[in-house]
Amino acid sequence: MEYSQCGIDELFSTSFAKTREQEAEDILRTNSSEAAQTYLKRGCPLGFRAQMWALYLDANVTEEDARYYEYLKMRIAEEESMTDLLICKEVQLIASNDEMHFVFCDYTYQVLLPFTRDATVREHFRTTIASPPKVVDKQNSESSIFPPSGVIPFHGFSMYVLPLCYLYDDPVTLYVIFRQLYIRYFHKLHAISNDSSGILGLCVLFERLLQAREPQVFFHLRSHGIQPVRFVFKWLMRAFSGFLTPDQVLLLWDRILGFDSLEILAVLAVAIFSYRRANLLLVNNAAGVEAILADLTPLKIVSLLQLVLFTRN
Repeated sequence: MEYSQCGIDELFSTSFAKTREQEAEDILRTNSSEAAQTYLKRGCPLGFRAQMWALYLDANVTEEDARYYEYLKMRIAEEESMTDLLICKEVQLIASNDEMHFVFCDYTYQVLLPFTRDATVREHFRTTIASPPKVVDKQNSESSIFPPSGVIPFHGFSMYVLPLCYLYDDPVTLYVIFRQLYIRYFHKLHAISNDSSGILGLCVLFERLLQAREPQVFFHLRSHGIQPVRFVFKWLMRAFSGFLTPDQVLLLWDRILGFDSLEILAVLAVAIFSYRRANLLLVNNAAGVEAILADLTPLKIVSLLQLVLFTRN
C-alpha cells in the first residue's frame, strides 16, 4: 500500500498517471533492464508496456532475428508437420471462438507455426527435469527430437500468445517476445518440475495460502469432498489468459516480469476465493463452486492482490 499501482490508482489521480508515464520515458532513455524490472513491479501504462517488456526481456529485434524468423517460415513452406494440425485445431477451437481475441487468429498462426520448428526453444529443458519428446526412425532406429522446439502444442496453448497481440503488431517482434516469455516462464506451467514456480509448486502454494488466509472456506470445501485446486489449475496453467479481460492479464503479467516469478498467480487465485468467500460458503457441491468461479471478467487484479497481501482476515 506504500506505493501507488498501475491498474487502479490512475483511475483516481491524473497526476499519478502522468508521473508513471514520465518515469517510463526516463527508464526507456537509460535503456536499463534492471530499472525496467523495478518499474514493472507496480504495473506499466499501456502506451509504454511493449517497449518496457522488450527492454526487460532483452528482446529488441535485430536483423538476425528477422532472418531467423524468415528461415522458420521457409521451413513451414518446405515441410508439413503433425503439429501443424494441432495448431490449426487450437486456433479454430480457442482463438477464433474467443470474443476478446478472435481478431488475432492470423497472428497466432504466425507465431505458433514457426515456434514448433525453433530448436532454440529447447534451452529451457536445461533447467527442468523434463525431457523433449522424441521419435524413432523406423529405417535406422535413430531417435530425434520432435517437434524441433521440443514442445507439443496443447489445448489452450494459444492463450500464451493472444494477449501479446494487443501490444505488438509486427510478427517478428511478437514472435521474439513470446519466445522469451515462454523460455523464462510459460514452460513451467505445463511441465512437471521441482521448481517452486512450476505448476505443481504453484498448486501447493495456492492450497497453503488458501488454508492460511481463508481457513473457513478451505475446510468447508474439503468437508464436502471438494478440492479447491481443481478449479484453479486451469487458471494457473494459462496464467489467467482467457479468464480475465486482456487488460487485466497484461497488468498481471507486468508483475510476473517485475518480480521475475510466477508465484503471484497462486496469490491471485487465493484472492479470488477470498473475494467470492460468502458465496462459496453457501454451496456444498463442485457444480456450485464452478458456477461461482465461472466468470472472472469483472475482476480487477490489483484490488484483489491488495486484498490478500495488505489486509487481515
